[in-house]
Amino acid sequence: MLNIHNLSISFGGEYLFEEISFRLNAGDRVGLIGKNGAGKSTMLKILSKEQEPDSGQIAMDKEVKIGFLKQDIDFVLGRTVLDEAYEAFVEIKKAERQIDHINAQLAERTDYESTSYNDLITELSDLTQHYEILGGYNYQGETERVLQGLGFVREDFGKLTDTFSGGWRMRIELAKLLLQNNDVLLLDEPTNHLDIESIIWLEGFLKNYSGVVVIVSHDKMFLDNVTNRTIEISLGRIYDYNTSYSKYLVLRKEMREQQLAAQKNQSKQIEQTEKLIEKFRAKASKASMAQSLIKKLDKIDRIEVDEDDNAVMNVSFPVSIQPGKVVIEAESVGKSYGEKQVLNDIDLLVERGSKIAFVGQNGQGKTTLAKIIIDEISHEGMLKLGHNVQIGYFAQNQSEYLEGEITIHETMINAANEKNRSKVRDMLGAFLFRGDDVDKKVKVLSGGERNRLALCKMLLEPFNVLVMDEPTNHLDIKSKNVLKEALKSFEGTLILVSHDRDFLQGLTNTVYEFKDRKIKEYLGDIDFYLEQRSVDDLRDIEKKDKQLKEVSTTKETAKQSYEDQKKLKSLNNKLSNIEAKINKLEKEIKEIDVELAINYDKTIAQSNFFDNYQAKKDQLNNLMEDWETLQEEIDIMTS
Repeated sequence: MLNIHNLSISFGGEYLFEEISFRLNAGDRVGLIGKNGAGKSTMLKILSKEQEPDSGQIAMDKEVKIGFLKQDIDFVLGRTVLDEAYEAFVEIKKAERQIDHINAQLAERTDYESTSYNDLITELSDLTQHYEILGGYNYQGETERVLQGLGFVREDFGKLTDTFSGGWRMRIELAKLLLQNNDVLLLDEPTNHLDIESIIWLEGFLKNYSGVVVIVSHDKMFLDNVTNRTIEISLGRIYDYNTSYSKYLVLRKEMREQQLAAQKNQSKQIEQTEKLIEKFRAKASKASMAQSLIKKLDKIDRIEVDEDDNAVMNVSFPVSIQPGKVVIEAESVGKSYGEKQVLNDIDLLVERGSKIAFVGQNGQGKTTLAKIIIDEISHEGMLKLGHNVQIGYFAQNQSEYLEGEITIHETMINAANEKNRSKVRDMLGAFLFRGDDVDKKVKVLSGGERNRLALCKMLLEPFNVLVMDEPTNHLDIKSKNVLKEALKSFEGTLILVSHDRDFLQGLTNTVYEFKDRKIKEYLGDIDFYLEQRSVDDLRDIEKKDKQLKEVSTTKETAKQSYEDQKKLKSLNNKLSNIEAKINKLEKEIKEIDVELAINYDKTIAQSNFFDNYQAKKDQLNNLMEDWETLQEEIDIMTS
């Protein structure tokens, strides 16, 4: 299907990969692996024809359709989730517009016996038949099935895409690709923004996919469950095996051991031959034998051992100062986003040196509580930090806060202070940014390289409590292991939001499960938690919850007529818009309150300050009343 021949590409005079060749056939599900910066995302861009190689060719069948899920996507504002997903069906939507246009003409005309009128009827018939062949009568149901598989509920379909986070918009883009019937799917980190339930669904979809799939991922279990072939990019070369990731690692290790053994034996033979040559050279009668051995030695094909790229970042998290015994204390903490209650009546006591894991499905409040702890969002109830507590925070989308137009070095210098500015280059070197690499602009870095830079930048600020939200997103497997060892050695307090069991194993001693707006404490590591839940893996918990959810959804759907569903969809859409406005106003009012606390006289001196301030509060009250009215209607319909 795709034939890649002698492909080369270089940056700054150094080859990312050089003269590599391979072929992709229907049914291949390829895990494209390698360390951050090895060229995985670049390879996907070349395969999608988004980027040209320096040399080499890609030959493919004429009608091959390629779909590419990138790490960075753009959305047109103002579309609903369904409208955006329907954009996958370009030919169907075009046919719909043509059919609507002809129907509009027919409705206006009265010359029923004319030739032109009959021509329109014929054209409409042909278009309708073409529309049916394209799947025009099935695409809406298929779209809803895929969206639900990726975690959306029916109430989300009518909401605007701009009210969703980047991770959820990525799911919509993934849904579009899966609906397009592409021959080749190129997926760059598809699981980064998915919860385990959605990952399980995606695994099933891809395993039944008949075309070519090329996946860049650092999720070992996902690769093992989906792929049947592994291609590693390492030091400009590729290693290609028809097996899944874990089996590939074993085979690669065995091959390297065989190469080392063969090289060792060959070296012994060469050494013995060289000794004989030196011995025979000294005797005239043996000179011809010496020459014969020299010729034999020249013909030997020297065995080379595949190089391993073992460069890894060097991470350590030093504790700034010793905090008090209790570092975080919370009582009756709650948080609502408009009508949606995410957390309710949460009590939490975190002591110095604790190592805590937050687990649970997406949307259950893990990130919300983390943001409450770092005082990024407002909340109900009481939460206070202990004596001398200094928090370091790594957000789920931390790399998105980096400025793309400046260099790696400038990013660090701008964040540094007088004490650590001189250490910036050493710190960057520890995170594998060496030599001229530090002069690269941030926008050209891969997702993993950006995450490494974000981690490095975080170390410029002192902390003794570390809160990390999905820190392994985009990190290659070796870097994940290095980060895990660094966190094991961290002597401060750790709160870790993660769905990666391998990463959590041996790292934490307490687990908090988030479910139904509450948290439940398990005094043990992740294996103890799974044992208590009587499952082998976090995925099994998702499967159980999914089954319960499906039963509930079936009952709910049975209660509602088609018209009720349409009305409910409209109400939820309005509710979503009001919630977005409420969140925006709450943030603006909080910022004003902070300004008042810092510089009261200067703030109130602003023109019409109190009128504007009160107007915002009145607007907020009105929106809350509107929200209550809408929510009452929704509650009545769904009760």
